[in-house]
Amino acid sequence: MPELTLPVLFRDRVKEFGEEVALREKKKGLWRRISWNEYDTHVRNFCLGLKSLGLQKGDRVSILGENCPEWLYADLANQCAGGISVGVYPTNSYPQVKYILDHSQSKFVIVKDQEQADKVLVIKDQLPMLEKMIVIDMKGLRKYDDPIIKGFQEVEEIGKRIHEKTPSFFQKMIEDTKSEDVAIIVYTSGTTGPPKGAMLSHQNITSVLDSFFQVLPVSRADSLVSVLPLCHVAERLFSLFIPMKSGCTINFAESIDTLQADMTEISPTIFLTVPRILEKIHSTVTIKMQDAHPIKRWAYDQFLPLGQKVAERKLSKQGVGLLLGLPYFVGYFLVFRPLRNRLGLLQVRECVSGAAPLSKDIMKFFHGIGLMVKEAYGLTECTGVFSMPSGNDIEIGTVGKPLPGWEYEIAEDGEILMKGPAVFAGYFRDEGATQQAKRGGWLYTGDIGEFDERGHLKITDRKKEILITASGKNIAPSEIENRLKFSPFIKEAIIIGDRRPYLTALIQIDFDNVADWAQRKSIPFTTFKSLSRDPEVYKLIQEEVDKANKELSRIEGIKKFLLLEKELDRDDDELTATMKVRREMIEKKYGELIETLYR
Repeated sequence: MPELTLPVLFRDRVKEFGEEVALREKKKGLWRRISWNEYDTHVRNFCLGLKSLGLQKGDRVSILGENCPEWLYADLANQCAGGISVGVYPTNSYPQVKYILDHSQSKFVIVKDQEQADKVLVIKDQLPMLEKMIVIDMKGLRKYDDPIIKGFQEVEEIGKRIHEKTPSFFQKMIEDTKSEDVAIIVYTSGTTGPPKGAMLSHQNITSVLDSFFQVLPVSRADSLVSVLPLCHVAERLFSLFIPMKSGCTINFAESIDTLQADMTEISPTIFLTVPRILEKIHSTVTIKMQDAHPIKRWAYDQFLPLGQKVAERKLSKQGVGLLLGLPYFVGYFLVFRPLRNRLGLLQVRECVSGAAPLSKDIMKFFHGIGLMVKEAYGLTECTGVFSMPSGNDIEIGTVGKPLPGWEYEIAEDGEILMKGPAVFAGYFRDEGATQQAKRGGWLYTGDIGEFDERGHLKITDRKKEILITASGKNIAPSEIENRLKFSPFIKEAIIIGDRRPYLTALIQIDFDNVADWAQRKSIPFTTFKSLSRDPEVYKLIQEEVDKANKELSRIEGIKKFLLLEKELDRDDDELTATMKVRREMIEKKYGELIETLYR
């Protein structure tokens, strides 16, 4: 009997669901359905094609491009052949692509299109291990004569011919996969240094699935949308691992620009997201309501606090009662239902936010409109998820209880330690970092947290990001930053204050929302820089900072701030691929500006 691996799960789902829909993809305005049988055909042919090109067990294959069905075909095909898949962020610059391909010693790289292919062609001579670049969309590349290039369909055709000659070969490879084999390498976002490649085995993946399904059951009837980059472990969990156990349908929007419109057509039942997306939705709703018809604005302003009150009573297991229930029923059908429908979130029964802390105010907003957002906590090194609320057992400000199967404890300094079968195998080519992360059988997460009286886990902050003021007070910057980012006019905030007498902040305005505000106030501007420098804009942000300070203790209050005159950018190493701020880089780059706040 074959061991339990992702390819074995895939084979079982194909047998179970056959011609039922596995994937849906929108192209040129039309949705195309892909059955499990068609899914299997693509994976099989591409797998055999890779083998014909010389793929051996344990070889690394990188995948570089936006989310699409071919990304999943390539990932599964490589694993079926015993290879190890390495995801690369499509937004990476060519030096960042070089780092991943070189460090992972990738034998092949699969790219989405000409844009990604050009990145590889620039650096290919610096990658001695790289043998082939396989391109999914050959548009614009037909006249390229570099021998390293091969078309995705061409590789599939090679595999198809091999299958016709030896029809049992593909199934034999699936049965030969072992649970202890490394399936994927996921590179960390690199907030505190160069990205590290976390090796996740098939056993890691199948064990986290067993735990996850005990807390959030997913069925064949569920529909998910693939939004986050597939090289991120959380998106891999939702778009690849979970369907292999449940048979649910994964949907690919036409592009990131059409996502909002496509969401209304997809109507997902489960939505995986990150704080930045929820913050953007909230700020868009807030700004549009300011310009809405007075009656609509009045109804929204009246019913939102009511919705939040009802949500609070539900979460605290109190009855809603007729006095609250009846007006809420009216508000739901007049305001909340149409709003959720417009956002494409009407059918969502489970909304999970992860990757970074989510503001309590943002949580309350979505709960108020009837979308019970949950915060999950995990990291790449524990295969994506460690804790998450079960059902309606949600405590705002916490990330729920640990999933079944985990051992855990809080170290003396507050660091969260965990132990279980989903803990990663180690960092690729970095034994020192592996020994630092895994000690005495425990995974040292680097996160500070605590459990409340009901067993819910509260994440305070990253261990390395806790600020200690000159007076010795420990401050968690993320909570204050989230307070500030609740404002629709603030896109990013970086709290400064380590070893300092008081807290200050570097603030990046939300250009679209502040520009709209400035136009309505007849304030002239031409660029992001000119808008950020305007005294009226400074006053606007000062008011937002004052609002946040009212909800903070005196020592947590922001005494001074500066507005950044440019947007933080990944290309300038100010943000990670997952759009997290590189705090050390920011403090170093803007050191002179920061010093002016303390003179």
